[in-house]
Amino acid sequence: MTEFLLLICAYLIGSIPTAVWVSKGVFGMDIREYGSGNAGATNTFRVLGPKAGSFVMLIDMLKGVLAVRLSYMLNFYDNPDHLTELVNFQIGLGLVAVIGHIFPIWASFRGGKGIATLFGLVLAIQPLVALSCVGVFLLILFLTRYVSLSSIIASIAFPVLILYIFNEQELYYRVFAIAVALMVVLTHQKNIVRLFNGNENKVPLFRNRSMFRRNNEE
Repeated sequence: MTEFLLLICAYLIGSIPTAVWVSKGVFGMDIREYGSGNAGATNTFRVLGPKAGSFVMLIDMLKGVLAVRLSYMLNFYDNPDHLTELVNFQIGLGLVAVIGHIFPIWASFRGGKGIATLFGLVLAIQPLVALSCVGVFLLILFLTRYVSLSSIIASIAFPVLILYIFNEQELYYRVFAIAVALMVVLTHQKNIVRLFNGNENKVPLFRNRSMFRRNNEE
């Protein structure tokens, strides 16, 4: 029962609609009515600029971290003999937070794609792996200005790091890493098509948006 209540808490944490609250509270508009229509960091970067996008990305990542940290509220997982159970429960908490981000109860179940919250999940369980993925993300973003491409390559780097660089032995975590990469690629199919066609939208990194763009699909 306690685990179930923590899972509900993880969902509620993930449901915090950062992009919606920032866009409404600071800019007087609903981010879901502009750009791709998603309430995530990518669309915030595109519509509101790098400052707002960075803030939304940071908070959305923290949602994943906080959800995973809920596991430490149970004494059962303090025992080193229960390490496998701990990792499995942490992954479960993080994934529920991602579901909350995608279908937020606080914002009519219209959220984002959950990439930043996924990174937060990984950051809480494997900080070095997460920081490596963030490094890949920032490098690709700096070189290309494509948030979507940065997310895709960083997600592909995740299982590569887990399987070959850090040599993680926990089976469920290895499967999870591969599943994350596949999920990100599948949810970015339209972006991939636009990248190949050369019409994917770039984001400005060193200046704010002076106007909102409509009808930009993510």
